[in-house]
Amino acid sequence: MNVDGLASISPAPSASALSAARRATRLIFLVSGFGMSAWAPMVPYAKARLGLDDAQLGLALLAFGGGSMLSMPFVGWLAHRVGNRTVIVASGLLMCLALPMLAAASGVAALAAALFYFGVMLGAVDVAMNAHAVDVERLDGGRLMSGFHGLFSVGGLSGAIAMSGLLAMGVPLGYAASAIAALLLATVLWLRGDLLGDAAHAVEMQRKPPGMPHPLAWLLGLLCFVSFLAEGAMLDWSAVFLREFRGVPPASAGLGYACFSVAMALGRLTGDRLVGRHGPTRAVCVGALLAAAGFLLVAGIPHAAASLAGFVLIGLGASNIVPVLFSAAGRLPGTSPAIAIATATTLGYAGLLSGPALIGFVAHASSLPLAFAGVAGLLILVSLSARVVRR
Repeated sequence: MNVDGLASISPAPSASALSAARRATRLIFLVSGFGMSAWAPMVPYAKARLGLDDAQLGLALLAFGGGSMLSMPFVGWLAHRVGNRTVIVASGLLMCLALPMLAAASGVAALAAALFYFGVMLGAVDVAMNAHAVDVERLDGGRLMSGFHGLFSVGGLSGAIAMSGLLAMGVPLGYAASAIAALLLATVLWLRGDLLGDAAHAVEMQRKPPGMPHPLAWLLGLLCFVSFLAEGAMLDWSAVFLREFRGVPPASAGLGYACFSVAMALGRLTGDRLVGRHGPTRAVCVGALLAAAGFLLVAGIPHAAASLAGFVLIGLGASNIVPVLFSAAGRLPGTSPAIAIATATTLGYAGLLSGPALIGFVAHASSLPLAFAGVAGLLILVSLSARVVRR
């Protein structure tokens, strides 16, 4: 039996069923990005309502990342046992309950608990949907992963805009959160029937125990760590950098992250064609070098326009690294795709969560531009390691 081939343990789906599975996969990536980003506009409301200072809010926010990281290794095993569709639907529906819970939190402990729950469910969706995407991509025979992640980026932009719009219209926070949750819940219920069935996983589970992740899964995870670290640097430090080192007014400092986010979304939406034409190794190699050049441009040229151009380069360069790495992890021989992806995702999230703090320590010891230059050096190492995706 070919342990890497889904088609070897179950009949291949029809063309219409595969098309429906592609659409459902795109939608669950959209739902995940939408749900995660809908929380962002709620943060200042929670801080003001509960009277939290920055330290209290920061500790509460750690619960979100902690929940995601703790759930991912377990979810990889669970998805291997019961199937990706079961995990996607169950965790997707439970994730929808988190937004009203966050809106109703009555204290810092309740907020932290709700964020932990939210992180657990989003982490579960993340692992299972990526493993499902690997199955769909394998059956399709083409490159699809970048496009799936592009829909996650689109969902991220749309969720923040939708929640902000409702709040700007005067809709009470609880009603706005419930409306978003209801929309996401209805979408999960609608797409669940089009996801690939779990029968193949049941047969595979009988024939192959989950086992330990392939050694290359850890290496791919370390490369994900660097890529997610670069994304975290943009999320948490781009506005600070523009304000303190390039003299950009505080009201406009968020433009840097906006440039990065739009560039990343565009890069992912067009990435499947580029990866299919030039291959995954070149996509990671060139993408990491492009992102490294963006960081060096930001750090080295003392002009706001150059920094904004650098943020665009970072977004374009980093856009397809993680999708290619996840796709490679899901194709490793002798390892369940869900477990391999859980390994890579857990290490990636560790970079997203710890990276901004590491950059802060380096910036405190030297300067933020030098910290950005250090990220460029790590991305160059990713470029030099790009051949691993071909194995």
